[in-house]
Amino acid sequence: MKTLSESVAPSTRPAPLASSSRNGERGLRPMIFLVALWLCLAVAVVFLITLVATVAIQGAPRLTATLLTEYPSSSPERAGARPAILGSIWVIATTAVFTIPLGVAAAVHLEEFADRSNWFNRLVEVNVQNLASVPSIVYGLLALSFLSLLGVQDKNIVIGGALALSLLILPVIIISTREALRAVPQEIRQGSLALGASQWQTTWRQVLPSAVPGIATGSILALSRALGEAAPLLLLGALVFVSFDPNGLLSGFTTLPIQIFNWTGRPQAEFHDLAAATSIVLLVLLVTMNALAIFIRNRFQSRW
Repeated sequence: MKTLSESVAPSTRPAPLASSSRNGERGLRPMIFLVALWLCLAVAVVFLITLVATVAIQGAPRLTATLLTEYPSSSPERAGARPAILGSIWVIATTAVFTIPLGVAAAVHLEEFADRSNWFNRLVEVNVQNLASVPSIVYGLLALSFLSLLGVQDKNIVIGGALALSLLILPVIIISTREALRAVPQEIRQGSLALGASQWQTTWRQVLPSAVPGIATGSILALSRALGEAAPLLLLGALVFVSFDPNGLLSGFTTLPIQIFNWTGRPQAEFHDLAAATSIVLLVLLVTMNALAIFIRNRFQSRW
């Protein structure tokens, strides 16, 4: 008669499968793929470091107070990027006001209240995901068409640029907000509903506060992407030479990427140095925004 251990032993033999799996991961083709992956990553990092170092070396001598406080000029010694800096602040601030409330509200509706079995809601979800990968110039064309339908003659205004950039980053904010909402455990929702709260009260008082770190991180990263965009604004006729400060939503403007584009097109080498210095300012702003997003995520994110 077989003992209990003898009868159970044949049915419990995961060791050969695990060993086979480990050997498969160390096979020739997986190793070739891993090496190719690391080589591609190394090439990208080397090119990035080379580009940043070249820009820093070329633009460091022109990184002075004049660059931040003076207006563009035909003389590179007196030229500055003050209108571009102020224009970038105006456009990005207006974009944030337009996009963040709308994107968060849309994400809350799709994630918390929409019927996922409804074909229309599924269609909206698919289109939001697809719109996140559309080239930025397409949103510039869409904003240009919309302003033309409204009869706006001068499309190079702050609110027009903010509209184009809002269309660009709205799908990104919706997707990142939905991911932040999904990260909140269902037990929090169920506990709130069990205590008598309505679905809206649960979402407003429990789910949204818990998802704020993820929402803030995604929004800041989306705005940092908008800060570096030039194609949609150029399509709207953005000015490349501005000698005044923007003072409202209907004011003309330029931004840092457009100012860099203007100076790199000049034949004088001094303007190329100015463009490199302005690129450093733009990189500092982008790195600051990304660092702020990382700080918010690490400081306020809850571990469930």
